[in-house]
Amino acid sequence: MNQVTTSTQAAADPYERRAADCDVMLLLEGTFPYVSGGVSSWVNQIIRGFPEIRFGLCFIGSRPQDYGSPKYQLPDNVVHLERHYIHEHLAAPNVTRSRGDAAAFAQMDELHTKFRDYGRGGASHEALTGLLAELIPQMADGGKLDQDSFLFSKKAWDYLAEQYRSFCTDPSFVDYFWTVRIMHLPIWTLARVARNMIPARCYHTISTGYAGFLGSLMKMQTGRPLILSEHGIYTKERKIDLFQSEWIRDNRNVFEKDASQIPYFRDLWIRFFEALGRLCYQASNNIVALYETNRLRQVSDGAPAERTMNIPNGIDLPRLSKLRAQRSENIPPVLCLLGRVVPIKDVKTFIRAMRTVVNHYPQAEAWIAGPEDEDQAYAEECHAIADGLGLTDKVKFLGFQKIDELMPKIGLVVLSSISEALPLVLLEGFAAGVPAVATDVGSCRQLIFGLSDEDKALGAAGDVVGIAEPQALANAALKLLTDPQRWREAQAAGIARVERFYTQDMVFGAYRRLYEDALALPSAPTASALRCPVKH
Repeated sequence: MNQVTTSTQAAADPYERRAADCDVMLLLEGTFPYVSGGVSSWVNQIIRGFPEIRFGLCFIGSRPQDYGSPKYQLPDNVVHLERHYIHEHLAAPNVTRSRGDAAAFAQMDELHTKFRDYGRGGASHEALTGLLAELIPQMADGGKLDQDSFLFSKKAWDYLAEQYRSFCTDPSFVDYFWTVRIMHLPIWTLARVARNMIPARCYHTISTGYAGFLGSLMKMQTGRPLILSEHGIYTKERKIDLFQSEWIRDNRNVFEKDASQIPYFRDLWIRFFEALGRLCYQASNNIVALYETNRLRQVSDGAPAERTMNIPNGIDLPRLSKLRAQRSENIPPVLCLLGRVVPIKDVKTFIRAMRTVVNHYPQAEAWIAGPEDEDQAYAEECHAIADGLGLTDKVKFLGFQKIDELMPKIGLVVLSSISEALPLVLLEGFAAGVPAVATDVGSCRQLIFGLSDEDKALGAAGDVVGIAEPQALANAALKLLTDPQRWREAQAAGIARVERFYTQDMVFGAYRRLYEDALALPSAPTASALRCPVKH
């Protein structure tokens, strides 16, 4: 691995990094360095753990206004950063007559047919990628299937109308028209990003979805290795989002609706992300899950089993273990949820649980330590619930906080999420000497009660409760906070578990092997047409 050189970095702006090439290009959808949280913390940890590797960052976001200033400082070995937004508002073009290329739209129709089958395991990966390789060059500006042709040509209108008549079970053509445009426009953006990305010796995507699709394009285009690390299962999390989303319309009347069927537009989005996920799985040289349940889910979703592996999260044990010395002898009556104030964290259940906790343990407080700007409407609802339950002085919204400053002051880490993978915050709490109560999602049961017989013998580092059960959450928290012996046994179990099975050095060792193997590989044959200039 080459030593880092930072000659291409601009001195004026610490976030302006430009390089001619890099060793590893990280493909980051809605995470580091603009969003705080577990995945971003992990990315920051990985970059800093390999100072000898020259990292490039490709940040993929929704719209610029959806993100504030960066939440993390860029390490010196980040030599390149580029930002792309896939849902930016498009300026209205000059009105011109455009029929569109019939052959190009016929190929797009064939691609859609293959994607329809592929997302559910029908079409072959080779057939799909071969057709993609033919179409991507035509999607360049001025090509036969460029963005303007897709949006505004007569052929595009005819194609959408035919697809609507053939497949759509929702009566609204207007909603179908805009759904298809919103869904597909990012593909043109990502194809443009792929054509202009600096060379890298390896690509590493931290999810499937749009970042994974870009990784697939880069693998096709360059032949260089692609590594996929999934913290949660992207398609599963998008399904949760889509089932909760109110912006997805169902225009059928009461006589047309079948309770056993998913509304058409919701199903369309689900199939779209399933197809993108399968494409990324098939393109990846290595597919990493955090724990076995997720690895098996990846395989069932189309990942080749022989390329999958588990690498659990790990924490900086020397740094966090020092925090134990800062704790008082007494157990602080503070329950702390460290995370973004968003629906998937189910902050509302935590707040409702606090009504019972305070009734039985009046000195208890709830601290919610995380940003509120990602879903402001949800954050306002959480404040309203706290006020309505008479907990204004007991539930404290702290905003983003440094873990090193929080951990010595709290008695219990609470995780009330409806979906998680392997949450770093539980491991960080254990290392700092703080037990936890968590919902039974992801690997939380494994982290609290242990996985192997050796692990289980260490004891319980807290308790696990069901999703959206505030009474159960309150009871579990009270059992720990009001029983010093039980609390100290949980503390000892957590410390022992994290020291034995979840250290940062273990994670770095596993990823060092992946990076060394990927960087040493010769380039494979590429779909060179992806870089071909457009011929008029």
